Amino acid sequence: MRTKLKNSESVVLLVRPHWLTLALPSLYIIVGVILGVLIGPYGYFIPLVLLCYLWYKIVQRNNNLWAVTNLRVIDEDGVFSHNSKESPLDKINNVTYSQSIWGRIFGYGDVQIQTAAEIGSTSYYTIEKPKELKDTITQMQEEYKKSQIIAQARELANAISSGTNPQSKKDVSDEIEKLFELKQKGILTEEEFTAGKKKILGE
Repeated sequence: MRTKLKNSESVVLLVRPHWLTLALPSLYIIVGVILGVLIGPYGYFIPLVLLCYLWYKIVQRNNNLWAVTNLRVIDEDGVFSHNSKESPLDKINNVTYSQSIWGRIFGYGDVQIQTAAEIGSTSYYTIEKPKELKDTITQMQEEYKKSQIIAQARELANAISSGTNPQSKKDVSDEIEKLFELKQKGILTEEEFTAGKKKILGE
């Protein structure tokens, strides 16, 4: 991966186009060899050219990747150039995937990511591990939201407990984290979570 990671950022999952995307260029080599034999001495340039084409497709596949980190989804491609696009986890609205019968057998499929940005939605076709990609993005979104809530709770605890007993800061932060976990489990609604947080903060 050529995109530089941010501080405290780590790659959770890395996927590429499925190896079947190389099947057709590989078939071209076989056909090229047959044609080369039939045409004669100069015909051997055909498989040579097709071999260069296969090399190009291999490099293209290696450089065409999607990386899920704890902060964003990075989409890279390019052989002689480098193109990179990123979708922050908090801007992704929905992730779906689909697999045909053959896709389920060989482990490939299509993934669509819908974001709140101007791009709207982006579809990726014939990629490896489509379900794992979708599940990983969803999981990292939940963990990102949780980390944001925890960070906000600590900031609030520091703000309202400035100059007081340090233990009270920890208590406020812990109580808000507990409320958030209850909301994540479906025990509390968004309204109940907000009301509980205000009560803890004395608002």
